[in-house]
Amino acid sequence: MIAIKAFESKQERRCRLESNSGKKKKVSKPKSKKKQKALLLGVGLDSQDGHVRVTSGANFKLVGGSKETHEVMQETAVKFNEELTKRGKHLTELEPKEFLDIMHKLS
Repeated sequence: MIAIKAFESKQERRCRLESNSGKKKKVSKPKSKKKQKALLLGVGLDSQDGHVRVTSGANFKLVGGSKETHEVMQETAVKFNEELTKRGKHLTELEPKEFLDIMHKLS
């Protein structure tokens, strides 16, 4: 029987194959070392004044919406980034549960 275990660190991912005999074989790492990217995207669909609103920030891009909707998206994105800073993390480092916790806290 062969079991595959995945190990993750910030800088690399690797897999080990372990057989019943206890011998470990390393599987080669992926050749590309692309940097992880993450972006908080806000899309407002309620604009009726014909004005196109676009706001970009460190971890976010906001597009569209009425004036009020766009302001709410801006406020949420800024507070989200402040919370990330408090936690000492980057958007790429968040687990899905952490992301949802922050969003629930802000809403």
